[in-house]
Amino acid sequence: MNKDIGKKVKELRTQKKMTLKDVSEKTSLSTGLLSQLERGLTNIATDSLQKIAQVLGVDLAYFFASPTKKESYVLRSYEKEVFQVVNSRFIHYHLTNGAPDKTLLPRLVELLPINSEEDISQYAHEGEEFIYVLEGILTLFINNEQIEVFPGDSAHYNSSTVHNWANYTSKMVRMLVVSSPNPFKM
Repeated sequence: MNKDIGKKVKELRTQKKMTLKDVSEKTSLSTGLLSQLERGLTNIATDSLQKIAQVLGVDLAYFFASPTKKESYVLRSYEKEVFQVVNSRFIHYHLTNGAPDKTLLPRLVELLPINSEEDISQYAHEGEEFIYVLEGILTLFINNEQIEVFPGDSAHYNSSTVHNWANYTSKMVRMLVVSSPNPFKM
């Protein structure tokens, strides 16, 4: 963390065309301390960092903010986060970085079991969907037909056809879903 703070101090100082001596004079901190800070060799008290922030024209929080990430093309399995839970039974995980910028929306969807007596209403929307069942037995409702879809099976349909999904088993259903257009696209 010291290196990150020091790096940010140095970047701001050089952007403002200030020398270590300039910052030293305006903060009453020694040039030696400032030099060590910029190289990540020392800690600094919060009140001293506040003085530096004022001289460099930033808020103190600037030094603690996460650095802006460059675009990443790979989403690691451990980075995957729950994006949405629908009706307490559909758990959606985005499988892409920057989902709002993409045309396709790939997701991992987990369906929790429901009572087979529960009424499943079908709906339609713009676009198309592709599903691939990874685990469990999915009940796909499509165009007023009920079809069981097993692991390794897939379905690809126009979303304007009435459809929905259900899990009438006692185990979790996991499936890959790719939708177009991306409903979260900005």
